[in-house]
Amino acid sequence: MPFAIPKTIYTGKIKEVVLGRGPKAITVGGETSYPFHLFEGEMPHPPRIALEVYDTPPDNWAEAALEPYRDVIGDPVAWAKKAAEVYGADLIALQLISTDPNGLNAPSDQATETAKKVAAAVEIPVIVNGSGSPDKDAELLRKVAEACDGMNLVISPVVEENYKQIGAGAIAYKHTVAANSPIDINLAKQLNILLGNLGVPDRQVIVDPTTGGLGYGIEYTYSVMERDRMAALTQQDERLQFPIICNMAKEVWKTKEAKAKTEDAPLLGDAARRGIIMEAMTATLLLLAGADVLVMRHPEAVRLVREMIKDFSA
Repeated sequence: MPFAIPKTIYTGKIKEVVLGRGPKAITVGGETSYPFHLFEGEMPHPPRIALEVYDTPPDNWAEAALEPYRDVIGDPVAWAKKAAEVYGADLIALQLISTDPNGLNAPSDQATETAKKVAAAVEIPVIVNGSGSPDKDAELLRKVAEACDGMNLVISPVVEENYKQIGAGAIAYKHTVAANSPIDINLAKQLNILLGNLGVPDRQVIVDPTTGGLGYGIEYTYSVMERDRMAALTQQDERLQFPIICNMAKEVWKTKEAKAKTEDAPLLGDAARRGIIMEAMTATLLLLAGADVLVMRHPEAVRLVREMIKDFSA
């Protein structure tokens, strides 16, 4: 008697969302099964990878992460072009860290101009991340949305404290919002409901569940993403049927294991290889949990993850 693989019956489907515009626009979502369960359903669009670009030179990156970008580190436009043209990024994730009120606290107008230049310089979709301060981002991301009218950026992070201001800008200027909640499925669903009630179309929403790095809370992220996909696909929960984005690079590379130099931690092995493997392993776990877009940093880690996606999709 031949063995029959047990199959889950799915009654839901992840919504499709288009990011960017023109010939290089990409579509994410559309899954009708758990991640890479191609024997049970479809995964019409492969996961996509964004490479980080900072609007000001980072002062706390590991040497291994700095090396691929050392020649463009002070020019976000050149950095974005290199990420797209040399390293083949599917998207650019512009991190407006200069606006952090606890850091440089750069004016919103200055950062907005940077975002506009970067978005105009590349043909691939652009994610614009604020500082993470709800008040500052409410002003900043609304200005970015207006300045980049019609470019269909991904505006992030949108949280419960500022979803009205940023969501209204996304509606008016036709952008996608990344709904960010603190690793909690109920809070994620609630924010999706609030955005829907505000009038943000489902085709302009993706979910950012907040990401922990390998060894630093990734099991919580994995659990929330897994529950999200279960509710979306087997329980027909329409307010969880959105693609997922994971802004993971900063969480991986800020860990002591990724930043420690080889000579300071010889038992951990080569520092460059260590950080790359940590990023690739974190990305792989998130893919298995259901990530549609990964925000990554090191080109070699990206290469490894793309090979993994190819293997998973075979």
